[in-house]
Amino acid sequence: MIINTTNVQDINSFSRLESLKEVYEIIWVLVPIFTPIFGITIGVLVIVWLEREISAGIQQRIGPEYAGPLGVLQALADGTKLLLKENLLPSRGDTHLFSIGPSIAVISILLSYSVIPFGYRLVLADLNIGVFLWIAISSIAPIGLLISGYGSNNKYSFLGGLRAAAQSISYEIPLTLCVLSISLRVSNSSSTVDIVEAQSKYGFWGWNLWRQPIGFMIFLISSLAECERLPFDLPEAEEELVAGYQTEYSGIKFGLFYVASYLNLLVSSFLVTVLYLGGWDISIPYIFNSSLFEINKAGGLFVMTIGIFITLVKTYLFLFISITTRWTLPRLRMDQLLNLGWKFLLPISLGNLLLTTSFELFSL
Repeated sequence: MIINTTNVQDINSFSRLESLKEVYEIIWVLVPIFTPIFGITIGVLVIVWLEREISAGIQQRIGPEYAGPLGVLQALADGTKLLLKENLLPSRGDTHLFSIGPSIAVISILLSYSVIPFGYRLVLADLNIGVFLWIAISSIAPIGLLISGYGSNNKYSFLGGLRAAAQSISYEIPLTLCVLSISLRVSNSSSTVDIVEAQSKYGFWGWNLWRQPIGFMIFLISSLAECERLPFDLPEAEEELVAGYQTEYSGIKFGLFYVASYLNLLVSSFLVTVLYLGGWDISIPYIFNSSLFEINKAGGLFVMTIGIFITLVKTYLFLFISITTRWTLPRLRMDQLLNLGWKFLLPISLGNLLLTTSFELFSL
């Protein structure tokens, strides 16, 4: 049997093309996954640098300035240092729970980024229950903190984990009621994309910041408490609990708690932008003309870039407020924190929900 050499070369080239096509398809499947992860990582590094610079400015001292120009590489240097440090385990603790706790905290918060629209239709999962999915997933993070405190076999760590769980439960309910009030304003939809598009119909004055000012303030306070930021950082109060649930941790596991904290702060800032500040919408009167930037109708790389830029500007504005609050206000006591959540924010958020429901019924 005689085999033509040309046919063999054609078959080999065809098989190589097919294999290259498969590799190309795999790469395009991984690009939408790793691009947000890379962007989120850069965002966390920027937040760490901003916090150090803003706190230095508030306290009238010099911030980071040696690692890179203006100290921009300081967060990267700290992360590298934590990676190279020794990972210690408590001799009498539960090593399995001790190791899995930080991972649960970080992974649960990372998953919540899947419903965040970074620009026009630029979202990993446009779900009809997107906002409530974020609340459900982020509520798993305190379980990781509680597991970490219990697995450390340290009374201070365990008290910090219990405080984290109690604080999360106290402020999740007002947070959820505020989100429910927003959902009633956009035709019973909890999709983050639908919420932004409902606000962009009326431009700047259609933002939910003006429709739900009480809900905005409650969401702002509750999100700070959920992120365990000052004045709500009771789970890791150093004067009482050494360092709370992270007392026994070292190395990269210690760093994962800080990564989880900043990831949670970033996702909360994105949610404030999406729910109350119009997301990627730039219809600001007397500054931009909405006919020049048809963000909600047009497409293309330029429009997508503008949308991402506007979303990031609004997000980092809220981050600036959060960082300034941390370095301005004193820490609350535990009883004051719980009283604020249960006796003040919860009744007001319930009243806001009833008021929103009444307006919706009268408008039918």
